[in-house]
Amino acid sequence: MREESLTLPAPDGTPLACRRLPGRGPGVVFLGGFRSDMTGSKAEFLAGWCAARGRAFLRFDYSGHGASGGRFEEGSIGRWTADAEAALTRLTEGPQILVGSSMGGWIALLLALRHPERLAGLIGIAPAPDFTEELMWARFPEPVRAALLREGRWLRPSEYGDPIPITRALIEEGRRHLLLGAPIPIAAPVRLLHGQQDPDVPWRHSLRLAERITGADVEVTLVKAGDHRLSTPANLALLGRTLGALLGEDGG
Repeated sequence: MREESLTLPAPDGTPLACRRLPGRGPGVVFLGGFRSDMTGSKAEFLAGWCAARGRAFLRFDYSGHGASGGRFEEGSIGRWTADAEAALTRLTEGPQILVGSSMGGWIALLLALRHPERLAGLIGIAPAPDFTEELMWARFPEPVRAALLREGRWLRPSEYGDPIPITRALIEEGRRHLLLGAPIPIAAPVRLLHGQQDPDVPWRHSLRLAERITGADVEVTLVKAGDHRLSTPANLALLGRTLGALLGEDGG
């Protein structure tokens, strides 16, 4: 089977670019990171992995990301979670393995809490719940905070390309979705993969997350030489093995 490209209206009407691979369940849904898109190495790897095994797979771009409509600066955790929820509920059937990378890990957790009946398992790749508060606002120097409050926007330098516009709305709206301050009631299997050379999301973030999840079937895998992206061939092989184990099949 081949992936089909389709457009899904978000709850606010923004066209979301999606790619769906028909197959057997439980399916796999990939949730990308902040400013990333569905053509990245992890999404491409998972598409090939699922195609080789006849497994259903879905990937998409949030509003303001990749091939989807909308402006990035108008996005927020709540809006992007609503995009993901629309994709999950309207383009998949039955239980799913949610694979969330960085910000996508936060969104995967929010989806798991909203739709526990649809969750077969969750894989977080350098998962970043609460990053707007703990990894942005708490670490911004006072002049940056003042500029955000005054002007509503700050251009954050990025080693991955152009500066990233960070908005006051992103920070303030993110506070409605914080998770790490309380138990996270997820009973399905959870696997967290994190590089110990990650400059963006400290690997101890995954340990805190594992402590907060109330279910017993939670495992954290630390990759000593791994960076934030975890997209080398060895890292992708680890992802395949992890997914295969959750699905009860060969992940190689």
